[in-house]
Amino acid sequence: MYIRLYNENPNPRQVREVCEVLREGGVIIYPTDTVYGFGCDIFKPKAVERIARIKGLKPEKANFSFIVHDFSNLSDYTRPFDNKIFKLMKSHLPGPFTFILPANNKVPRIMENRKKTIGIRIPDNNIILEIARELGHPILTTSIHDSDHIVEYTTDPEVIYENFKDVIDLMVDGGYGGNVPSTIVDCTGDEPVVVRKGLGELVMR
Repeated sequence: MYIRLYNENPNPRQVREVCEVLREGGVIIYPTDTVYGFGCDIFKPKAVERIARIKGLKPEKANFSFIVHDFSNLSDYTRPFDNKIFKLMKSHLPGPFTFILPANNKVPRIMENRKKTIGIRIPDNNIILEIARELGHPILTTSIHDSDHIVEYTTDPEVIYENFKDVIDLMVDGGYGGNVPSTIVDCTGDEPVVVRKGLGELVMR
């Protein structure tokens, strides 16, 4: 299945169609404010396993992240963390960042890693945020990697679909994507640490 959505005003009916695929355990590709990503419902273990296989990883070693619609249900999946970290996130999100936080026991077991952490994303992209809002809980997210070692990320959604149409259930075309991933900030230590410099520029206040 292939759906075209527009960032300025995602069609609600089509958003619901995407969510139906997710609720049925489907794997999708969708746009963010950085690169296109694979996604699924975090509570569908077989879908999580499928994405891990597509990327050649074991689920417990994959370090997958969540996309959440906003900050309202963040505490459902994270252990308490410092208020200064919350303020840092509020000042950078929505935006091209992944913040690594301590995970609690509501994170599905298949997504647990040895460090008991989870990456949180709130992209500056209305399409995926509306999908997450309609779904009602987080969406697993992991970047598309191109098999061509020269071009790490493919930006053309039609090319992405051709490359992955046999292993996914739905492609959400949101226009050309970027080729620089999110900046990853580890917030589990005494001070936030940038562990991967990406599109986002972290500003400490």
